[in-house]
Amino acid sequence: MSLSPSQGRSERGMPGTVEMTDKRSKNEFIKEKSHQLRGTLAEGLRQVETGAIAEDDQQLIKFHGSYIQDDRDVRGERSKKKLEKAYAFMIRLRIPGGFLGAKQWIGLDSIASTYANGSMRLTTRETFQFHGVIKSNLKRTMQGFHDICLDTLAACGDVNRNVMTAANPDLSKAHRQAYDLGKAISEHLLPKTGAYHEIWLDGEKVEDKSGPAKEDVEPIYGVHYLPRKFKVVVAVPPDNDVDIYAHDLGYIAIVEKGELVGWNVTVGGGMGMTHGDPNTFPRTADLLGFCTPEQAVTLAEKIVTVQRDWGNRENRARARLKYTIEDRGLDNFREEVEKRAGFKLGKPKPFKFASTGDKIGWRQTIDGKKSADKPWHLTLFVENGRIKDRPGFTLRTALREIADLGICDFVCTANQNVILANVPGKSKAKIEGILTSHGVELGVSSGLRRNAMACVALPTCGLALAESERFLPDLVTALEESLDRAGLKDDDIVIRMTGCPNGCARPYLAEIGLVGRNPGLYNLYLGAAFNGSRLSKLYAQDVDKQRIVSLLEPIFINYAKTRNDGERFGDFAIRSGYVKETTAGNQFHADVKLV
Repeated sequence: MSLSPSQGRSERGMPGTVEMTDKRSKNEFIKEKSHQLRGTLAEGLRQVETGAIAEDDQQLIKFHGSYIQDDRDVRGERSKKKLEKAYAFMIRLRIPGGFLGAKQWIGLDSIASTYANGSMRLTTRETFQFHGVIKSNLKRTMQGFHDICLDTLAACGDVNRNVMTAANPDLSKAHRQAYDLGKAISEHLLPKTGAYHEIWLDGEKVEDKSGPAKEDVEPIYGVHYLPRKFKVVVAVPPDNDVDIYAHDLGYIAIVEKGELVGWNVTVGGGMGMTHGDPNTFPRTADLLGFCTPEQAVTLAEKIVTVQRDWGNRENRARARLKYTIEDRGLDNFREEVEKRAGFKLGKPKPFKFASTGDKIGWRQTIDGKKSADKPWHLTLFVENGRIKDRPGFTLRTALREIADLGICDFVCTANQNVILANVPGKSKAKIEGILTSHGVELGVSSGLRRNAMACVALPTCGLALAESERFLPDLVTALEESLDRAGLKDDDIVIRMTGCPNGCARPYLAEIGLVGRNPGLYNLYLGAAFNGSRLSKLYAQDVDKQRIVSLLEPIFINYAKTRNDGERFGDFAIRSGYVKETTAGNQFHADVKLV
């Protein structure tokens, strides 16, 4: 595709002409030349002499829901033996709203054994990741997902990713409407390219690769797709379980007299940043306005197209929507969105969020049938989202046995937990009995663990600077001893950890946030709001496990002794002067005083 001078092509020739250089990032050229995300993926899958794929294809396969990874635990050993890295692929599913039927769960469980590493990893985006899939099994795995009516298209990449909705569409009428909106947005914003079906499902080719990419194949995205990833969530107050302020686009259900009247719309949230670069920072979303139910999907499309056209395509570190709004201003952004949508947004309506966590245990559908006939829903705590069997705790087998009974559905939550949904009252005891027989308890050891999340990090994530999933459980155990001494073991305190600053587990919205800097060393953040509406602030840098515990224990004790009635830990950290309040994303790095 040739570029006009206005698009940045280098113009050389007559003396005195202006030379312009195309400063777009490398990924923009990869997308442009990919023939709508095809690249040479099909050819690369047939190359048996390597477990990897071509470098450009490693970027394109993200749009198909997969990342190439390698086992970093054995890198050194394999390098000494002059062996190729132990390559394998992570595959992430697109499951808008996280809802699965029992037969789909059975299918995923079988895939985990047949093609992956024997575990099912719940993510922070209401879906599953499967790790350890070797290249020769990639296509079979994708086809296995297809056989149970699931896919991985747009689960990663510079597009709208898996849409999250308030956990469990069957909890109330408003939750069902939130789920329906999320699913509609997910379908509407899916890439239209035929590449996914061609490569993975042996579909008929629908595009002539001999010519340039065609704009009209992707009416929303165009040939360059988005500058970076885009994330959409739908919340139903008072629960902010989807962490609405952490995402590019959010919808908040406004219910009046039992009926949904519309949605408050948020824009410009995002977690990722780069260590040492103050021009990058996490940001909480702004309220853009209010829309009616009929306007919601159109609005999503127009917001996406503004980001497509206005987003930074030169510096990927500042390419998310949060920086577009920082640079252009919220009012200018709203004006452009309204112009494209053809309608004005209303003023946001009142709402209130209470917390970001899941309510662990049994809940019954809120409205609808008579109480005796309403279904039950069991939210089961899954530490860091890893569903696997280990001696004395065979969680994966337990959930498979329950799925085999066909007495419930399954919902992946935004907090790495799973809901056993739509359970008849008469089947509750049966489910509890199966879980107990496999060593799975319904309770959680502490309020801190109940609100803990970690990204995968080592050994598979190529971006990880430190451990996360493999380290946080032991750290929480150590901190539970401190909390017990302070009399706080049952108090809900949000703690999250990531192995790098990209923020997959949303650590900057945790009351205690830990972000990897180097092996065994973390930045410690305090002061975020319990309901997810305020960012944290850096408190200590490059601290190890022992230092983390020694820093937090006296704060726990002080909190127990001097907190106000109902005061949350994050609010206390600010009032007591441990950290300054972060009032906006662009103030995240300001007023830091390290201990």
